[in-house]
Amino acid sequence: MMSETKRNTVLPMILIQLLLLQLRGTALAKNTIALPGCPESCGGIPIPYPFGIGRNCSLSEKFNVDCEISSDNLHNDSNPFLEINSEVEILNISLSLGQVRTKNVIYSQCYPKDSHVIYYHGLNPNSPAGLFYGDTPFQLNTEKNKFTVIGCNTLAFLRLDSHSNFSVGCLSMCDSLDTLIHYGSCSGIGCCQTTIPKDAHRFDGDFDPSYTNSEVYNFSKCSYVMVVEEAEFKFNTTYVTTDELSNATLPMVFDWAIGNTTCEEAQTNKSSYACISNNTACRDGGRGYLCNCSDGYQGNPYLHGGCQDIDECANQNACTKPGKCHNLQGGYRCSCPSGWRTNHNNPRECNLSIALVIGTAAGIAALLFLGVAIYVFRERRNLSKLKEKYFQQHGGWILLEKIKLNQGFGFTIFTKQQVEQATNNFASANILGYGGHGTVYRGTLRDQTIAIKKCKIVDERKTKEFGKEMLILSQINHKNIVKILGCCLEVEVPMLVYEFIPNGTLYHYIHYKKQGSHISLETRLRIVHESAEALAYLHTFASPPIIHGDVKSANILLDQNYMAKVSDFGASILVPTDEAQFVTLVQGTYGYLDPEYMQSGQLTDKSDVYSFGVVLLEILTSKPVVDFDAPEEKKNLSSRFLSCMEENKMQELLDDEIKHEDDMQLIKAVAELAKECLSMKGEDRPMMKDVAEELLRVSKLKQHPWGQEYNTVETETMLSERSQPDIEIEHTSMEVEEIISIGR
Repeated sequence: MMSETKRNTVLPMILIQLLLLQLRGTALAKNTIALPGCPESCGGIPIPYPFGIGRNCSLSEKFNVDCEISSDNLHNDSNPFLEINSEVEILNISLSLGQVRTKNVIYSQCYPKDSHVIYYHGLNPNSPAGLFYGDTPFQLNTEKNKFTVIGCNTLAFLRLDSHSNFSVGCLSMCDSLDTLIHYGSCSGIGCCQTTIPKDAHRFDGDFDPSYTNSEVYNFSKCSYVMVVEEAEFKFNTTYVTTDELSNATLPMVFDWAIGNTTCEEAQTNKSSYACISNNTACRDGGRGYLCNCSDGYQGNPYLHGGCQDIDECANQNACTKPGKCHNLQGGYRCSCPSGWRTNHNNPRECNLSIALVIGTAAGIAALLFLGVAIYVFRERRNLSKLKEKYFQQHGGWILLEKIKLNQGFGFTIFTKQQVEQATNNFASANILGYGGHGTVYRGTLRDQTIAIKKCKIVDERKTKEFGKEMLILSQINHKNIVKILGCCLEVEVPMLVYEFIPNGTLYHYIHYKKQGSHISLETRLRIVHESAEALAYLHTFASPPIIHGDVKSANILLDQNYMAKVSDFGASILVPTDEAQFVTLVQGTYGYLDPEYMQSGQLTDKSDVYSFGVVLLEILTSKPVVDFDAPEEKKNLSSRFLSCMEENKMQELLDDEIKHEDDMQLIKAVAELAKECLSMKGEDRPMMKDVAEELLRVSKLKQHPWGQEYNTVETETMLSERSQPDIEIEHTSMEVEEIISIGR
């Protein structure tokens, strides 16, 4: 038996605990957002749980918030900062969306009065962008944020993934104050914006140091790069002419989630499951999961009793008169007075009689049916008009007329329904690969395997000429160029249909060789020679000539016999009749881009020659074009190669598989050819047909070394002869004549 003294001590303690529990329940019943005893806001900004201020006030230390005074706060007011990164100041937190808005630093490149350039290279890892790295609940929202560059002579890159050579670039230009004021929008003149791909796993941003403000210093001395919330940013020309952005901050948006599991996985572990309130629903989001109050409830689903019933009857329009509203847990109901009946089609209404109910219901049903019928008819008509608009906009009628005249033999205009059926509605299982200009899908059409390219964007200036250009490309009949079978024009951005090439890309063949496999020098020379022949055909024999615009090993496919097939004309242009062919957004792949093209914005056939020179380096070295983990001076393969050539250390870069003394003269000849292709000035580079002829010569020497003795002096003599005027060649082929007539 318990003693009287002990009983007198225990009973008051039990009563105190019960009182505390009741007080806690009362606090939660008032729909608080934080844990009991924890601050609910900082600087006027609500801090809802699972975030929290102070010890034991958050779900985990990753959601801890410090309430402190920022360095730029003139009024000594406290502001909330994430504890895992003291540089990240919180603007607001959304429980329902699973998002947090933060302040982000703007990075600048400026010229002070002494004209000494100050560079801020890349995004500071302590900035809000640094949240994107490591094991944190936060992930960059790629739909609401934009990569933005501001300046009058500024090129900046956003590298998306450390394992990829692809970068998103933005080029912002303006040669005078009048030009800047005339345009005044973020369209490439003074300001450039681009989207951040959804599949980005990390990002680094950097200025291109070759672009400076020295030429426009009199009215623009600073350039800026940032990742910013698109809805909160509006370009102003004063951003370029003043330094008001140097110390400014703009918002950016992060998604957050609980843990790194799905709802189904999280619910198996009740002790760590975060949706602890009654009347909650779990949904997958970002890297983990999120909690929401069920329909009819509101509050904080991460707290016990946090989801409280919504009193719908507080809304005077909840029930129409003479109905009376009755609030229920998670909903409400309306009751009708005597003599009235509830309208079963609309429980908020009361009807006088059953006949009236039936009549009203029938009338409503008829109206609904009529409305749906009208809606379906209008939607079909609008869809048909939209398809016709796109078809006409992309030159479809011109293309059809040419096909009827048998000038487009072998070229088909596919419907949107046909390409959707061929790819199983663009199922992810049919994706062959991603490129800078779109996604390529595998499809089956009439028992034939095809490749369908779904482009991202198309230049508005080229839409009217699209049909004509497709017809010209369809007439290209070269064994080393992927054949274009047709296109689909009933969509906003045209889709291209190619023949299917089974053995992947030259990039994967070189850099992802199967274990034990060996690529001989003879095979390498054959592939680059076939690729050069294809590009020479486009430059010289197509009418009008065609510039590829994105030559790289990833755009050279290999068929079942490992024959080269040049592909991907997403960045291609026809050689213009006028000389003013400039772009405001440089397209291409980092590492392959022609420096002269990046400086001038003018794409020429010599730009393809430069890019092909980089492909020659890949063939010789089997090394990546850009190594982002290497020191600055060794990141770019072309720069590293030219340096080794000057120091006579080329053998250090060669692939071990082709380092044979018998082949060194041939390898040196190819290296010399690559060196010429990589000349900084386009006029110093050889023509593509000269490159093809030289590679053919080297290939033949490899196949029949006894035929003649190869020496470097003879090679240099041949290369120098390329500067002489070309001999005009007559083409009597019926195919070439047809191409010329179509081009006219």
